[in-house]
Amino acid sequence: MPAEPADGAIETAIETRGLEPVPDGERTGRVRELVPTWVAANISVLLLTMGAGLVIFNKLNIWQVLVVAVAAPVVSYGIVGVISIAGRRGGAPGMALSRAVFGQRGNLFPGALIWVARWGWETINAVSGAYAVLTVLDLLFGVKSSTALIVVTLLFFVGCTFVVSGLGINALRVCSQWSTYLFGTFSVLVLGYLVATTDWSAVFGKPAGSTAMMIAGIGTIAAGGISWVPSGPDFTRYLPRTASSRGVVGATIGGAGVVVLPMVLMGAVMAVGTPDLATAQDPVSFIGELLPIWIAVPYLLVALVGMLLINSMSMYSAGFTAQTLGIKVPRAWAVSVNAVISLVFGFLLMVVATSFFGSFISFLTLLAVAFSAWIGVFGVDMLRRETYDGAALLDTTRTSAYWYKGGFAWQAMTAWALALAVGLLFTSVDWFSGPLSATWIGENGLGWVAGIVTSAVLYAVLPRTPAPAAAAGEPAADREPAGTLSN
Repeated sequence: MPAEPADGAIETAIETRGLEPVPDGERTGRVRELVPTWVAANISVLLLTMGAGLVIFNKLNIWQVLVVAVAAPVVSYGIVGVISIAGRRGGAPGMALSRAVFGQRGNLFPGALIWVARWGWETINAVSGAYAVLTVLDLLFGVKSSTALIVVTLLFFVGCTFVVSGLGINALRVCSQWSTYLFGTFSVLVLGYLVATTDWSAVFGKPAGSTAMMIAGIGTIAAGGISWVPSGPDFTRYLPRTASSRGVVGATIGGAGVVVLPMVLMGAVMAVGTPDLATAQDPVSFIGELLPIWIAVPYLLVALVGMLLINSMSMYSAGFTAQTLGIKVPRAWAVSVNAVISLVFGFLLMVVATSFFGSFISFLTLLAVAFSAWIGVFGVDMLRRETYDGAALLDTTRTSAYWYKGGFAWQAMTAWALALAVGLLFTSVDWFSGPLSATWIGENGLGWVAGIVTSAVLYAVLPRTPAPAAAAGEPAADREPAGTLSN
């Protein structure tokens, strides 16, 4: 059994609450706080590189890039927002609520996969942050990269990430709010510079690419958002039960979209004049080449804070996932496992890998597929479910209402496993090609969509797992009708 919840866990600078549901009296969050949260989750120069990739690799023109930049966050963060409603209902982290769906033992399987997948996401961001530090050092002091300096910058970045994520949700909220203001200010400066210096005839004169490549572009950009879906409830569990579901979804899409749209478009515009941007080994240093130093340095520093927050949010959620796997340490210490792993993998990516962008896109594609099977099952269950039993979520013994049969909910496990296999069948990356990757679904990078649809349909048609009784003493007024997104 997990440790008893600490009283007033959210009231101190360091959040001490772990998997245990947040009591109603401590649910003082506001829906509008989700906007800077999801802004911060997307402040990454990698979006510039991905926008450039739409022009260089997908051969899209600026109008097609605009469609991709609008559609991708609406699709992916719309799903994040919908799944986030479960956090408001149950007051617990996403992977703790997942125990109600898969069973206490069954949840270990998707939980372990999601935890491992997060290692890669945190590695990518640690590497991007380290490159940002190296670029600033080069621009200001002429210090060139070396193996020793790579190790130092990685240690610096991951160390800062560990501190912020360890402090908990209050620190993340404060940092997210201020980084939103700073990023917005310097993004306006960058946009202004691009407007004044870009050859717009070349930008608008680029011929259109194929519709298939545009769909594939939406899938690639959306994959980044899909990776946040299991974490969505982690950031809504402090919302009161009466918080608007539509507001949660709208704030999630809005917060992400306000960053994704301009960043992807800026990357596409930059790529017209700098076609090697999308193929660079270093995804950050090009900013120093394209922008004057008085814009490049502060912009990189703000972006560095953003990438630090992205990793902090990921590690914050990873700490909960580690706890659901039975790692019996406080959440803040559970974060340290991911910190060490991102250091090791980050060093290998910076020193050994030959293509950062290729590795990044391949990883992002597999990440979305890994999460897709869980999303379909959890989403269908959430639309059916009236409430979550807080005591049963924490009870990992046979007495738990979520023990089901031998600790497994076979319906959820079957749908999840088959959907994961289907998603991989349609997926092709640098390291792996599924046998169905040459089909329309595979060629358009929609293996993760196939995974979500397969798991959702299978779980919906399989016999339902008997629903446990609601938590003892829960007022009837606090229960929400299954399937509704109102309030």
